[in-house]
Amino acid sequence: MIKEACVESFEEAKRAQEQGANRVELCSDLANDGLTPTMRDLQKACSLLAIPVMVMVRPRKGNFVYSPHEISEMKQAIDKAKNAGAHGVVLGMLRPDNKIDAKNTRMLAEYALPLPVTFHKAIDEMDDPVEGVRVLKTIPNVKRILTSGGKPTALKGLETIRQMIAEAEGKIIMLVAGKVLDTNVSKIQKLTGTNELHGRRIVGELL
Repeated sequence: MIKEACVESFEEAKRAQEQGANRVELCSDLANDGLTPTMRDLQKACSLLAIPVMVMVRPRKGNFVYSPHEISEMKQAIDKAKNAGAHGVVLGMLRPDNKIDAKNTRMLAEYALPLPVTFHKAIDEMDDPVEGVRVLKTIPNVKRILTSGGKPTALKGLETIRQMIAEAEGKIIMLVAGKVLDTNVSKIQKLTGTNELHGRRIVGELL
């Protein structure tokens, strides 16, 4: 089982590693569901941690429909992640009709190479996250989808998560999130069948 801790500073990332995290997702501003981290935290985490660092690429809070200028900012953030030595990037893009923005996701996934891409919880904003999997599994270099099955918690989204895993056909990993804690991570792993889980407190409190 891979436990990915969601962190918003180098200090939290370091504590997550000490407490048994296998990987971290580095963000800033988790009060707004995570934005691109600062250069300081990015460089320190990538150079000083022994575990992989996945870097959030999200230029602003709010929805996931991005302008050409914001997409350019996302490319710059990907460049910084590459230069810092990150192990992957995390991004998500929707169209105004709440479908996957396949065109721009494909472009950024290719731009991110050789770093793998995780499509984040923007997918949970869709009316049918399973449809999102159907689209994303056709986009090269999208390796994971971060999801709680369209529900506030993984336990409430269990049925949809299972359907998403089935739709993925082994081509893409479901990284299960949504109130995944150190106290319930094993239970959620067994119920969903996934081997990768993500949470703010997946290895306990980091503050």
